Amino acid sequence: MALYAEMFLNSSNNDVTSGTLSDIAVITMGQSPSGSSYNEDGVGEVFYQGRAEFGFRFPKRRLFTTEPKRMAVAGDVLLSVRAPVGDLNMAYERCCIGRGLGAIHSKTGHSSFVLYTMFALRSQLNVFNGEGTVFGSINRDALNAIPIDVPLVTKIDQFEAVAHPIDELIRTNYEENCRLEAIRNSLLPKLMSGEIDVSAIRL
Repeated sequence: MALYAEMFLNSSNNDVTSGTLSDIAVITMGQSPSGSSYNEDGVGEVFYQGRAEFGFRFPKRRLFTTEPKRMAVAGDVLLSVRAPVGDLNMAYERCCIGRGLGAIHSKTGHSSFVLYTMFALRSQLNVFNGEGTVFGSINRDALNAIPIDVPLVTKIDQFEAVAHPIDELIRTNYEENCRLEAIRNSLLPKLMSGEIDVSAIRL
């Protein structure tokens, strides 16, 4: 984010054009499947209802659906579009998104640039929290129309060349954490029950 701010927010470079979010991204608004299609057994597509499943960077698997409606793909930015508007995660994998989420997909494959652009837009998105209503929300037209400065593609490429490998490392670390968590969850009950005996192990 510091690099993004240095290159695009705090820079005096005038090589930008005035545009909107729709110039750099395709936005898909979520639609919830039938409740009868939900399961926790891994059947069907991964399904995220809203920000409740959000983690540090990727959402936590909880539900699946056999009747997916609107989909996001790995690398899409997942945006909370209902109160509170503006919370962000990134899709770890192909997934179905419910009405509490929108998926923001880079038109040019610059997923890191789009992610940090959305972080930079947090103050603009926060305006939609409770504006004129008890519960805040934002629709597709309002998202598409959010004004942004669009840098030259060469500048975006420069940013992506640095930021994307870092984001990939975050993804790799997340995958390792998931593997270690699965091992822990498998071994701990066996250790507690005595099914696995470690008394003979000398450290």
